[in-house]
Amino acid sequence: MSPRPISDAATFEVYRNAVTGLADEMAITILRTAHSQIVASSMDFSAALCDASGRVIAQANTCPVHLGSIPEAMSAVLTAFGDSVRPGDVYLLNDPDLGGMHLPDIFAIAPVFTSGQQLLGYSVTVVNHVDVGGWAAGSMAVQSTSIFAEGVQIPPSRLYDAGTLNETFLALILRNVREPELLRGDLEAQLAACHAGGEGLRALAERHGTDGLAALNEELLAYSETLLRAALAEAPDGAYAFEDFIDDDGMGSPPIPFRVTVTITGDTLHVDFTGSSPQVASALNATASFTRSASYAAIQGALGSDIPANSGFYRPLTFTIPPASILNGRRPSARGARGLVAYRIIDTVLGALAPVFPDRVPAAGDGGPDSVAIGITGENGTTNVLWDILCGAWGARPDRDGVDGVSPLGANLANVPVEELEQSGHVRIDGYGYLPDTGGPGRWRGGLSTFRDMTVLAPTVSVQIRSDRRTHLPYGLDGGAQGTPSSNILNPGTPLEQILPAKVVQLLAAGERHRHVTAGGGGHGDPFTRDPDRVLQDVLDGKVTASGAIRDYGVVVTPDGAVDTAATRRRRAAGRR
Repeated sequence: MSPRPISDAATFEVYRNAVTGLADEMAITILRTAHSQIVASSMDFSAALCDASGRVIAQANTCPVHLGSIPEAMSAVLTAFGDSVRPGDVYLLNDPDLGGMHLPDIFAIAPVFTSGQQLLGYSVTVVNHVDVGGWAAGSMAVQSTSIFAEGVQIPPSRLYDAGTLNETFLALILRNVREPELLRGDLEAQLAACHAGGEGLRALAERHGTDGLAALNEELLAYSETLLRAALAEAPDGAYAFEDFIDDDGMGSPPIPFRVTVTITGDTLHVDFTGSSPQVASALNATASFTRSASYAAIQGALGSDIPANSGFYRPLTFTIPPASILNGRRPSARGARGLVAYRIIDTVLGALAPVFPDRVPAAGDGGPDSVAIGITGENGTTNVLWDILCGAWGARPDRDGVDGVSPLGANLANVPVEELEQSGHVRIDGYGYLPDTGGPGRWRGGLSTFRDMTVLAPTVSVQIRSDRRTHLPYGLDGGAQGTPSSNILNPGTPLEQILPAKVVQLLAAGERHRHVTAGGGGHGDPFTRDPDRVLQDVLDGKVTASGAIRDYGVVVTPDGAVDTAATRRRRAAGRR
């Protein structure tokens, strides 16, 4: 039976779900076969399918700030190998100046051919590997001042040439990393996912025919473009500006500004980052592709998650990203800690869009997952790297509270289970939970701070911390209060207690304790208009203290667990005066 031509909405809808499901199947393959905790537990990876010209057709429900960078990676691969692509090829890259984002994120890209040797498209995976070398365990130290200190740089390169593994190339990569078997295992998971994507894409081509597949892809891109243009056309035209900050660059700088003007004209949107910080001395610099990727995530979050995220979605959007800025670093600037920049881009773009979409945009969250990389060198010279990814809180939404203990919009990661950190025998987790009174007060309360207490068991470990929102707190919206600051405390509650910087590499000895606290999300709306029964429930749940209820919400809770209505009315009236 010959494939049916495209002639009805049902065919298109079946294909749309099939190709998106195929991308998700690729992601599940990585999740089930990866070796490292940062991939298998924290889910710091992504997967997508591209057509023969390198356009993104479908992407998995994975890490948004990865996915928007795939067009740049595809462009780099096609520039290097477009005339010599063959069945059985697999290409790797991580170089931020040649299609990558930062060195731990390794792209694996595999062309997909029919049995008749016709190119159908590409399977693409991105994995944040546990370590790719460099001076600090985990390869993401904020204090790196050059990309040459951050690890092995991979320009677009053939790992497999027509099905034959370049063993020398792989051996060179593995020799330069601290956990070679983990990297090998996670890379094999990427290749398995690329294979799954290729098999699925071939099956779709057999069902619809190669011409039918190409036509469906065009229709899918046009569908996303049409939906986005329709959403933009309903928004009021105008230029909307916002400013936010990263506290510092980890090396003593002043606050780092992020400035954006979002201009909506008809069914188009322009994002202008003019006025943002020049590139910094540390590893916080991002690539232009990563800046666009974070912006895509913010825009899609504000306009509607039901619009398929593919290259059609990008068409109505244009950008001004200053060169040699923190948003578009110039070689040889370090980029390892650039993830923090993505989350501030998202906060800044959403802040600009809040007046345009007041019923959709939340207050600022924790500012991005905080990362604690723990490096342990054994007596035999082997090195282990443990990654503790700490996802904190969403800011309050226009119609409900913020969410506690979840990944922010741009990351889609997960907190590492306590058992996985402890099974190495190098650390012990003594406490893990939420802190009361840390969600920004508002009619809708911001999400709570998450804390993790860790005791070192190994003789010596290095701890590399990337966090922020200590001095420039998560903003509230529509009268909501700011969230609360993050913190790093060494040996808390002892005479040796010490407040550590938000971004630091520190050696810790056996028996020393470290407490990390993520920032609390901002509030939305006037706190004195919050339903007293909601405040009471927060008190009963331990999310707000009785004193916090009075101070932040003007709600008086009695010792027996009820709202004192008369006292609350007086307190709120006095507070307004």
